[in-house]
Amino acid sequence: MGSLKVTLCAGAALATALCAPAAYTYAADGGGISVSPSSPAPGADVTLRVPDCTEKTAVAVSAAFESDVRLSLAAQDGVLVGSSRVRTSVRAGAYAVQVTCGEQARKGTITVHDEGRPTAPASPVAPVDAGGGGTAELAASGTGDAARVDPPGTAHTVTGLVLAGIAAVAVALRSVRSRSRRTD
Repeated sequence: MGSLKVTLCAGAALATALCAPAAYTYAADGGGISVSPSSPAPGADVTLRVPDCTEKTAVAVSAAFESDVRLSLAAQDGVLVGSSRVRTSVRAGAYAVQVTCGEQARKGTITVHDEGRPTAPASPVAPVDAGGGGTAELAASGTGDAARVDPPGTAHTVTGLVLAGIAAVAVALRSVRSRSRRTD
């Protein structure tokens, strides 16, 4: 049982060591800038890694990114790491990436692929009737059977006053009952 665990752990460590470099792609000109995932689609999150920088922070700039990427030390190994998102409006192709690392400027490229990119419809597919709970059309047109054209009349006013009077009497009776129970 113990040797099986050791064998599995060794296999997992070997697979990690062999597959981890494949997850990153280096800039085409060898600038040492790596991007993960290796071929992002528009709207995807990306992570940049820049090794051997003399500074503790740096900035990466590209037309493919939504904003400048702030890079900072992730560990004591001297690798600067930062994340950004690829613009959703960017087209497939290669885009320049520039990292200013102290006095040194590094240049690389990022390749954006849009294979399988879903296209958004130009207008809502199934708009929802909103505003007025779906009765806005009836109230606006005034032709619906349930649409009220005139304000409440005398009958509504009298009904409201009678209901308010009944409620006032009920409250008064309840308070009288509670006072009589407390004195007993």
